[in-house]
Amino acid sequence: MNLRIGHGYDIHRIVDGRPLVLGGVRFETDYGLEGHSDADCLTHAVCDALLGAAGLPDIGHFFPNTDPAYKGIDSQVLLQRVTAELATRGWQIVNLDASLIAEKPKIYPRLAEMKAALARSTGLDVSQIGLKATTNEGIDQIGQGLAIAAHAVALISKA
Repeated sequence: MNLRIGHGYDIHRIVDGRPLVLGGVRFETDYGLEGHSDADCLTHAVCDALLGAAGLPDIGHFFPNTDPAYKGIDSQVLLQRVTAELATRGWQIVNLDASLIAEKPKIYPRLAEMKAALARSTGLDVSQIGLKATTNEGIDQIGQGLAIAAHAVALISKA
């Protein structure tokens, strides 16, 4: 069995007046993340981890922020497309593990919903997805509540 690991990272600034979407789940806030799509940094990190594991270019290559077709797009749609791209190349996802780094809002109460959304978009069972939330302990822009970031690792296999 051919196994590969990929890592993804994404960060977005917090801005007023946009919806906040993390891991496919909308949070009821008066702020969101700046970006061309829905700016879901967790899902973007997962996409990059999967693409990297397969030796493919990053999410910006497949879904450029200069293309109006992706303006405001639901990042779960992008994740579904990444999953399909891997499948066409003979890869299947074994598991995902991710960490979301944010001072606000409180993430922990919504982790199960985010895992379920990621599972639906990838075809995985929720037991194949690890998801954690942490803060940056007041350090840098993330710690000051000015940005949210995510790291993700993906394991894929090809028989």
